Amino acid sequence: MVTCQISGKNINEDAATPISLIRPGVLDIIKKEKKKLPEQGYISKEALKKYRKLYMEQVLAKEKGQLSKLDREVITSMVEHDPLVKDVEEEIQEKLTIGQKLADKIAEFGGSWTFIIIFFLILLAWILVNSIVLLTGSFDPFPYILLNLVLSCLAAIQAPIIMMSQNRKEEKDRLRSENDYKVNLKAELEIRHLHEKMDNLVQKQWQRLIEIQKIQMDLLDERNYELRKRNRKNKIISRK
Repeated sequence: MVTCQISGKNINEDAATPISLIRPGVLDIIKKEKKKLPEQGYISKEALKKYRKLYMEQVLAKEKGQLSKLDREVITSMVEHDPLVKDVEEEIQEKLTIGQKLADKIAEFGGSWTFIIIFFLILLAWILVNSIVLLTGSFDPFPYILLNLVLSCLAAIQAPIIMMSQNRKEEKDRLRSENDYKVNLKAELEIRHLHEKMDNLVQKQWQRLIEIQKIQMDLLDERNYELRKRNRKNKIISRK
């Protein structure tokens, strides 16, 4: 059991982070709130999430000026270690109504070669029937006013259906763009976090190496002093 320096509660060591391992930027924010923070100790991971979130918000705010809703979602995902990648297509399909699904099917069929060929054959058959077969009793003689009415009605119905389908495609593209933005931003922040962590570890490692080197130098100085002292004694003995 260890004591959290923020809340003062006793917690398991697995649920705490040593203060020495906290990155300098986050540590500065903690010290502003808790000025008498010891160099050695522990902070609970739950309490540390708050300061990490504040630190990342400050970093993004300096670059962008103002944080958007997507930025805050990315920060929360990083702090909580939640995944951001999701299947946009599946999410939209779950929300579609029967009418919307039908509109997508009609728009898909209306933009295919199958529809063009069938529509062309119907037009050709209509013209042949009213121009050649039914010479005397055609139900839609030239200039095919009834056919023009049917085509106008078809176009009037087809246009809003296609627009409905296009609007959903635009929504899918928007959700994909937002998802890509959040994933890229999270990756950028994670890489920056790793760089800062590596720099912090390297700096501490260098400090330890320097301390070890100083100790080695002291040991060498002591060894040299003992050798010089021994040589002096040997010289005195040899003179005698």
